[in-house]
Amino acid sequence: MAGNITITVYGPRPEDFLARGGRLARQRILLQGPAAEACFALSEAGTYAIAVYHDENNDHDFNRTMVGMPAEGYGFSNDAPALIGVPSFEAVRFTVPINGSRMTIRLRY
Repeated sequence: MAGNITITVYGPRPEDFLARGGRLARQRILLQGPAAEACFALSEAGTYAIAVYHDENNDHDFNRTMVGMPAEGYGFSNDAPALIGVPSFEAVRFTVPINGSRMTIRLRY
């Protein structure tokens, strides 16, 4: 597999989820195998959401087909499905306790 994995963390406000300028943190990780790991130092315990995509061509953009379907792998916290459009904030939000949290997100292609 080639490209980067882009992981974006959003805070507790539903209106910030997937919105331009709404992210709290982002990491781009060079993909060197079938899995990637990231660690975010969040400022406090609370509610967060994560969106991930496989930037296969390293253009720093989530590419879509001519009809608007995803052209690259993607995933969300809680492994929330995106059957028609993106999942709701309620489906992807999760709580991080004071001692941190770990999550596995499976990408869909």
